[in-house]
Amino acid sequence: MSGDRTWFPLTGPVRGAARRGPTRAAKAPIDPLTGPKLALAGRVVTMDDAWSVVADGIVYVDAGQIAAVQPRAQPAPPGFEATRVVETSGTLFPGLIELHNHLSYNALPLWNVPKKYEHRGQWPNHPDYRKLISGPMTVIGELKDEDGRSPLLPALVRYVECKCLLGGVTTSQGVKLASNGGIQRFYRGLVRNVEQTADAALPEAQGRIPDVEAKDARWFLGRLAKEDSCLLLHLAEGVTDPAHPDDSVARKHFEALQVSPTEWALDEHFSGIHSAGLLPQDFDVLASHRSSMVWSPFSNLLLYGGTARVEAARAAGVTIGLGSDWSPSGSKNLLGELKVAWLYNQQQLGGLFKTRELVAMATRDAAKILKWTDAAGELTAGLRADLLVIDGAAGDPYDALIHARETDVRLVVINGIARYGWKELMGALSPADQSVRVGGQLRQLFLKQETADPDVAPVSLSAAADTMRDALENIAKLAKQAEKPQPPARRAALDAPRAVTWSLALDEIQATGIELRPRLPYAGPRDFTGPSTAVRSGVRAAASPPLSSILQPIALDALTVADAAAFLDLVEQERNLPDPIRKGLRGLY
Repeated sequence: MSGDRTWFPLTGPVRGAARRGPTRAAKAPIDPLTGPKLALAGRVVTMDDAWSVVADGIVYVDAGQIAAVQPRAQPAPPGFEATRVVETSGTLFPGLIELHNHLSYNALPLWNVPKKYEHRGQWPNHPDYRKLISGPMTVIGELKDEDGRSPLLPALVRYVECKCLLGGVTTSQGVKLASNGGIQRFYRGLVRNVEQTADAALPEAQGRIPDVEAKDARWFLGRLAKEDSCLLLHLAEGVTDPAHPDDSVARKHFEALQVSPTEWALDEHFSGIHSAGLLPQDFDVLASHRSSMVWSPFSNLLLYGGTARVEAARAAGVTIGLGSDWSPSGSKNLLGELKVAWLYNQQQLGGLFKTRELVAMATRDAAKILKWTDAAGELTAGLRADLLVIDGAAGDPYDALIHARETDVRLVVINGIARYGWKELMGALSPADQSVRVGGQLRQLFLKQETADPDVAPVSLSAAADTMRDALENIAKLAKQAEKPQPPARRAALDAPRAVTWSLALDEIQATGIELRPRLPYAGPRDFTGPSTAVRSGVRAAASPPLSSILQPIALDALTVADAAAFLDLVEQERNLPDPIRKGLRGLY
């Protein structure tokens, strides 16, 4: 929640914090504008209104912001005369902005979806869901050691954030945490978090709403009116047969937003994630209220065999963003989701969208949805220096991004600081920190951060990978450990500060008091759209067998497709995918 801005380390003493609750005291931005001067040369794809591409240009960066973008032949702007130009030998894009991702789950591998579903309320009932998704995440998110600390949480957040970084993502939805004192917050990391920026130039989005507001259309409409940025909420997750629209459970979620015949709980702050169950006339309603949507084609196709009618959304004038959802049923990163969107567009829509329009969904249009157009989404002077550089500068630049492999990501810069890339580039831009192999090729990371979470800061990516790999391999043993009665906590001195400990706030499998989607009354005061609490959380009856008896070793999901030999094999076995996606994705890697 954007109102819960109190920040603490993942564990540690905080005197009175649980009693005081959230604070609204002024804070410095999560990403302070303190980066060095840089001059990065290459082909520059600005993603501006004119779709300008500078064939041989230089992006000048100072203190985390873009100072100028101009052809190499022009003199350096004032103050950059002595700045060494770094040759990227690549094509520069704005960093990718992801508007839908449940990062906490991204250590889990792709699920071989057992059947075709019609809506979100169905697939959590399958036994595999508890065994492969909700059960392992419950153990990982709640496991504590003898001191009440989470032995896995720092490793998990390090791993899943780096997974984004290696795919060129500079902004995503955040990892939400809950404390034993009732406080909730987001993990503060390297990748920009749309829900928590503490920066007036980057209005904070909401990805969740209080349960009570999610259940009343007028309250929900009132919440929209209070927003400065946007509400990124799940909507109409499923499919609708246009011949039988009244039979669609997914579409009822949208219809319930109608407050009266002339009034909808929609405005320019609302963005519907998925929106796969909407019909063309529904997109006209979204457009008339200046609402937007976030498209996650891979996850939709895997689960439902269909996805949002983006052609109707485009015709209506609805702004579309892009998101990879989560690793159990989605792409490994937003670069991968772009490939799926391109394949779907080429094979199912006849190339309706220009490739540059698809790239815009992950850059400028995503920034438009967030109300960040004055700060992100383009490579123009005055905006934040978030950049993705891919190898090479030949051919159409937008097609080049779609066909780029993860091994082609030469550089990722966030807030003017080089965070990941090829060794020769990183050596010229950032201090030596950590290395990682992508597709067998050595890459460099710079993960040190002024505002780093103190528990995560000392955890290297390699150590995080080892920790998570071991945890998933031994997940049944960890579940058994967690099921043992815990000894009573030691009695602390009366004046001792209370130790605040943190767990994952797993919205999809726990009751957290907040919702990822509106759950409004449809046919009556007790007929709420969406599944019951038990179905939403994947929780079975009290007689369900303990997790230790059903969990089995799970393979840690690889950071990239380049390092997951079986990923494309699994894709080709997914029964719900249309053939152009199932058989065509391998060709883009």
